[in-house]
Amino acid sequence: MSTSDEIPGSGLITLDSLDLAALVASRVCHDVISPVGAIVNGLEILEDEKDEGMRGFAFDLIKKSAAQASARLQFCRIAFGAAGSAAAMLDLGDAEQVARGFVEDQKTKLLWEAPRQLLPKNKVKLLLNLVLVAATTIPRGGVITVSATGEGEATEFKLTTEGPHARVPANVLDLLAGRAPDDRIDAHVIQPFYAGLVARAANMAVTIEAEVEGERIVTWARSAA
Repeated sequence: MSTSDEIPGSGLITLDSLDLAALVASRVCHDVISPVGAIVNGLEILEDEKDEGMRGFAFDLIKKSAAQASARLQFCRIAFGAAGSAAAMLDLGDAEQVARGFVEDQKTKLLWEAPRQLLPKNKVKLLLNLVLVAATTIPRGGVITVSATGEGEATEFKLTTEGPHARVPANVLDLLAGRAPDDRIDAHVIQPFYAGLVARAANMAVTIEAEVEGERIVTWARSAA
């Protein structure tokens, strides 16, 4: 079964609603399966292990993995889910909280400089998806700085990533624009493709620029002309 087809004369890829839902669901499952699997492993250790040291390790594993799974689900609920009605307004403060829980780890730090305000749902969903895109530009970790200018419908975003060997991953710009390698979309590339869909729904244009080659990447989301 084909999961995509090309719009004649446009070079863009479109997915029917069932295929889009299936691929996004696959992406969400990919994000949460690792910590959930670790919880299962920890419970198996508790069931079989009598050594107090190992049981303590298992409790720590379960606690850490449960927190990670919760953070990822909260992020995905806003970034990919309905999160209210079609006309809902979402709080950038909530977006900061879920983004921090999702991307921050020993290698990656998030600096959030966007002021707290209520914004249309699709703008907030776009920002969270661009945080994911930005994270892929620093495969060895680094710093993601999120800032915003303007208010309400006029709000625009800037995400700066700095880290060793920072680079724009192959095909990301095409995927954001609605084009795909070999004219096909799968679960491995659905996230930036979905980010492009959300950007167009929010009437915003996304660009990615390498300001300092190998050191800093800047992602802009501006109002579309």
